[in-house]
Amino acid sequence: MQYGAINIDRETMGGTPVFYGTRVPVQTLFDYLEGGDKIEDFLDDYPSVNKGQVIELLEMAKKTLTTEKMLNENFA
Repeated sequence: MQYGAINIDRETMGGTPVFYGTRVPVQTLFDYLEGGDKIEDFLDDYPSVNKGQVIELLEMAKKTLTTEKMLNENFA
């Protein structure tokens, strides 16, 4: 299933969420950011992911974490 910039398919990386059209796990971006790396570093290391996909993913995360309804549905 495709969710914007994210693809989840059991045939691709066993269902791990990846950037659409790639085999790059979404978690990898968060690992980079958590480690203090810049988005540009991630994009340099994973050229199959484009900046638009990263921005779209971060917007999805923002909506999830700043919308009370989404928080209640997913984390309450």
